[in-house]
Amino acid sequence: MLVYALKYTTEPPRREPFRDPRTSRVVQLLRTLAEGYGDWLLDPGFPIGILDVRDGEPFPLNADVSLETFPVPHTTESVALSLVAPEGRLVYTGDTGPSSELARWAGGCDLLLAECSLPEARAMDTHLTPERAGDLAKEAGAKRLVLTHFYPPVETSDPAKLAGTRFGGPITAAKDGDRFTIGDGRR
Repeated sequence: MLVYALKYTTEPPRREPFRDPRTSRVVQLLRTLAEGYGDWLLDPGFPIGILDVRDGEPFPLNADVSLETFPVPHTTESVALSLVAPEGRLVYTGDTGPSSELARWAGGCDLLLAECSLPEARAMDTHLTPERAGDLAKEAGAKRLVLTHFYPPVETSDPAKLAGTRFGGPITAAKDGDRFTIGDGRR
């Protein structure tokens, strides 16, 4: 969907390369999707570069910032992302289910950006609820939790309050346009 959006909804049409920090599993996924959507997906009119980021190995983005990925329980292509800079460490879960392995990998992060798609009454193994995002933040020893990726039943609740029943640190339910400073816990 991102390649489609970049090809058809940008004005002027995109020409600069698009680089996606994913693992090699995404290359196979794109090839498989192109069988149904068409070859334009592999050649949308601008170069697509898939960065070969290997799970658990730092990938330098520049002299000060590195990226890491970690497989999460959602789909075979799904990974959490970590950005490490002198100011601190941000971990973004992406779509994930509960995972002690993810909590260990995210351990001590300055900001944990966690999806919480579903309410606890609809919990499943491939998505977090606000409460389970709180559990993840607590187990990881995160300094701050920011919740995102709300499905409608969660949007009508108070996800930060629900996560707060499990995690005692600062919690924010993200809104479009929010910005956070990594390392000092301020917005």
